[in-house]
Amino acid sequence: MDKLPDIFESYVFNDNVMQEKLPKDIYKKLIKTIKNGERLDLELANVVAHAMKEWAIEKGATHFTHWFQPMTGVTAEKHTCFITQTKDGKVRMEFTGKELVQGEPDASSFPSGGLRSTFEARGYTAWDPTSYAFIKDNTLCIPSAFCSYSGESLDKKTPLLRSMQVLEKEAKRILKLFGHNDINRVYTTVGAEQEYFLIDRDLYLQRPDLRYCKRTLFGACPPKGQELEDHYFGAIKPRVLEFMKELDNELWKLGIIAKTEHNEVAPGQYELAPEFTITNMATDQNQITMELMKVIAEKHNLACILHEKPFAGVNGSGKHNNWSIGTDTGLNLLEPGKTPSENKQFLLFVVAIMKAIDEYQDLLRATTASASNDHRLGASEAPPAIISIFLGDELTEIIESMENSKKYKKREAVEMEMGVPSLARFTKDSTDRNRTSPLAFTGNKFEFRMVGSSLSVSGPNIVLNTIVAEALSQFADILEKSSDFDKDLEELLKENIKKHKRIVYNGNNYSDEWVKEASKRGLCNLKTTPEALETFIAQKNIDLFTKHNVLTKAEVLSRYEISLEEYSKVINIEALTLIDMINKYIIPFSLDYTEELVNICEKKKDLKIKYDIEKDLLDKITNLTNNLYKKLKTLEDYLSESKKIKNVSKSSVFFRDKVLACIEEMRPIIDELEKTVSRKHWKLPTYGDMLYSLA
Repeated sequence: MDKLPDIFESYVFNDNVMQEKLPKDIYKKLIKTIKNGERLDLELANVVAHAMKEWAIEKGATHFTHWFQPMTGVTAEKHTCFITQTKDGKVRMEFTGKELVQGEPDASSFPSGGLRSTFEARGYTAWDPTSYAFIKDNTLCIPSAFCSYSGESLDKKTPLLRSMQVLEKEAKRILKLFGHNDINRVYTTVGAEQEYFLIDRDLYLQRPDLRYCKRTLFGACPPKGQELEDHYFGAIKPRVLEFMKELDNELWKLGIIAKTEHNEVAPGQYELAPEFTITNMATDQNQITMELMKVIAEKHNLACILHEKPFAGVNGSGKHNNWSIGTDTGLNLLEPGKTPSENKQFLLFVVAIMKAIDEYQDLLRATTASASNDHRLGASEAPPAIISIFLGDELTEIIESMENSKKYKKREAVEMEMGVPSLARFTKDSTDRNRTSPLAFTGNKFEFRMVGSSLSVSGPNIVLNTIVAEALSQFADILEKSSDFDKDLEELLKENIKKHKRIVYNGNNYSDEWVKEASKRGLCNLKTTPEALETFIAQKNIDLFTKHNVLTKAEVLSRYEISLEEYSKVINIEALTLIDMINKYIIPFSLDYTEELVNICEKKKDLKIKYDIEKDLLDKITNLTNNLYKKLKTLEDYLSESKKIKNVSKSSVFFRDKVLACIEEMRPIIDELEKTVSRKHWKLPTYGDMLYSLA
């Protein structure tokens, strides 16, 4: 631990390094350019590029890359060596301002949702100077945005940066009304808690479904799952601890403050929580974290699984997106203060968020839609596919008193009494936490718990930023014209609380009662990806994005196409994998065992010994195998039929209702075979093998 301050950000071209490596006038000009969002001139870029190259070479880097986030959901990079040959045949290390500012990857092979034809290959990457460059695997990585030749965004970063700009603009309008004329920057911050599974890599490699699909397509539950609740926060196994130690060190070198880590609920499941940072940097850092988790796990002969539901019957994994709003003067705009009922600025932002979530609940739900997350949402481990907000008892009472024009009676602070005099005393929080809520207020931030563990946090934050900016914009339009600010503010808050209070729910979101209650309130319940994504292209949502220049209509439609295509492709891969495993593993296992049983039956028959047990097993396995084979043929027919469907929306519905449904029907048959066929013949790792492989 003594070395931590020395290694922290040692592989990041951060502000301290820039001050050290750049001439003072260049440093000041660069910072001013970044803060004011000005265009970077080539002369300045050349000086920065030279300093960046010299620093990177000192750290052992030999290559550079524009590191960007295409619509694949993972990062992309094209490594270019610093070496340039001189006229006399020698070489020198060179990195120009033009190479820093702009790259040109082939755009034709990335998802574009119809924005680009295959033959239209040119695309551009552009340096994002608001996110620090870093070194990974001896390569200088330059965080970048990615666009097509015609300027459309082809990535997840560009619209995120746009959404941050629009929220800053609208929040500053509101803050000026409260007398904050000294605020130059408003930004959102995010802390993305990352859940994941670790299993032995040798077992992982023996499961084609995990290798190709990142989830098991079948698997009988072991005798012991998570019912004893003994894994959660339990002592971390030595092998896992070694992995975590190395992961922490590598993250710290890259300036990612890995703050807490612990065992999660399911056996083999863990969580890492970072410190909060500005949203675009937090998004970059989460992508780096997921990549490093997989790379470092492999070094420890482990497999890191980020899929939302890799194992049926135990908890899946999410990514809790803790979102807040801050200023360059140190204000957290979601901090209630000691007297939240009197903090009208805080209450305005809370009510704006209520309004935003209520009016755009469908759009926010769409950002969490994926084939993998569909398996997790709605189970007793994650919120249902219904968006609601948890505010807690105190804040709910405050907004109810405002709605009814009543004076709020402040709650007295309660000292926690545990019945043991020697234990330290502390003040009890004014409200409990609600881990079942998809969007919970947790003191000075909102925790969006619906995001899937494998997903980029860019999508949810693009929408959160934009919809809250829209609500603030509407509030500012009204209040800027006010002749009696306090009176009009009270009326504005009261009116919007009445209109949008249906989105607030402090109870158990896992319960059937809430599903019924939400329906009565008229809240959306978009259970699967195809129906959720349809709302993404609703006219009101297109109007929202285009109004604030976050996405053009073409960019909205392209993301809809890309997401639906990905959904169908994922299920298609799962179906092909299952067919392959049934033909190469499941049926041969079953036939081998039946052959052994037949031989035993024949021997016992010759010896005139009863063979009832063998006969029953033989009948059971034969019936299960025959049933499985019939469904296998049905699945193959569905895949053939799917190729004829050209419309992405119809295709996604077909894959959901036919292909995925068939896969799910086959699962219990295979699970029953696994429980029946002898272990000698069942040569695939079981759930018990994998989930307890690190014990």
